Amino acid sequence: MIKNVLLAFIPIFVAVDAIGVLPLFVSLTEGVKKKEKSRIIFQSMITAMCLAVGFIFLGKAVFNLMGITLGDFMVAGGSILFYIAVADIRGPGKGSQYANQELGAVPLGTPLIVGPAVLTTSLIIIGEYGLPATLISVLINILLAGVILSLSGVIIKILGKAGSRALSKVTNLLLAAIAVMLIRKGIIQIFHL
Repeated sequence: MIKNVLLAFIPIFVAVDAIGVLPLFVSLTEGVKKKEKSRIIFQSMITAMCLAVGFIFLGKAVFNLMGITLGDFMVAGGSILFYIAVADIRGPGKGSQYANQELGAVPLGTPLIVGPAVLTTSLIIIGEYGLPATLISVLINILLAGVILSLSGVIIKILGKAGSRALSKVTNLLLAAIAVMLIRKGIIQIFHL
């Protein structure tokens, strides 16, 4: 069992990519107070856990029932990410405030922490390592992502206010690029069916 958990942990760790999410978290929570950041991190972990566990048990059935493909899911997730990136690049305003209200759920909980990559990987490794090992590895990875996000304050102190703003704009461009990649991969999958 422990061996299967470790083997399942590695692909989920790569799919969650908590280190890659950290700069986006820093930029999206710029100027947010510590207590609010803790709430956002908690919300993102709960969202990610609920989505991952629900998808592991019901994903294939729901997709089949509704006629949704993984490609459809990737295009939808990428579109949401792209909207959030553009709203934040545009500067403080209505779109950016909306993103901050639900920041823990979207985009952090999903699709950044648990998105198409984690969901797809989970479905694949269930067959290889079993349901218990997959569930344990997914939950451990989500908790690890929460710990990494909690340490983001150190990065903000190192960068300073100007550095944080610069990082914010650059990472939002990166977020837009990730969104385009998800949309592109989703379209490729749709046309290969």
